[in-house]
Amino acid sequence: MALVMGRALLAQPCSSSSLCFTSKSLCKSSLGLKNTCWTSEIGRNRCFTRTVVRAQQRPTWLPGLDPPPYLDGTLAGDYGFDPLGLGEDPESLKWYVQAELVHARFAMLGVAGILFTDLLRITGISKLPVWYEAGAVKYEFASTRTLLVIQLLWMGYAETRRYMDFVSPGSQAKEGSFFGMEAALEGLEPGYPGGPLLNPLGLAKDIKSAHDLKLKEIKNGRLAMVAMLGIFVQASVTHAGPIDNLLEHLSNPWHKTIIQTLSNSAS
Repeated sequence: MALVMGRALLAQPCSSSSLCFTSKSLCKSSLGLKNTCWTSEIGRNRCFTRTVVRAQQRPTWLPGLDPPPYLDGTLAGDYGFDPLGLGEDPESLKWYVQAELVHARFAMLGVAGILFTDLLRITGISKLPVWYEAGAVKYEFASTRTLLVIQLLWMGYAETRRYMDFVSPGSQAKEGSFFGMEAALEGLEPGYPGGPLLNPLGLAKDIKSAHDLKLKEIKNGRLAMVAMLGIFVQASVTHAGPIDNLLEHLSNPWHKTIIQTLSNSAS
């Protein structure tokens, strides 16, 4: 088999006793790829069948699977995964992209915060509660109710501005929309704020050339969402933090595993 210009060429001998004529046909492989097949006469009784298989244009979540037409690979992290067809409507697709991006960023912050506070607690640097009990702890500098109200106000304000920028791109960068600090938070496109505060290194001044950075962010965000799900399940089963579970596993790697943990919790 030879690979020439993204095409795989395969030559197979036909039956020597058959009478061969020059022919050409189109066929479809088991992977759903269109192949051009033709048979040509060579000598008297021998002929060969050559199949041309076009290489896949871009990677997909399942190799060989044709992605849906509305996922054309232009979005960051688009691998054609939409088994429920949720993105068929262009407007819905835009909203789901923003929703995934926000959840990914919250997950990355959550994983980093849980691991950091767990390290401080285990090393004895600070007497912090385990992450799933932090909401029930009474803090000296403010009550839990006060902290909740402040969080709702700030997050509600930020999410409202994000939604307004999604509905009307660029509206939140207009003068007077953020106490005269619009230039410090001026975004490049909905979902990607920038400026000196949120992009101090100027890594993505031109959003059109920032595809690699957007791809890295969404990949790390998806990994963080899976990690958060694992941390939730882990806390529900073991009633311990992730660092505690890691240290317990390292103390006896052959017997302190997920299989033994699940079997003990089920019994």
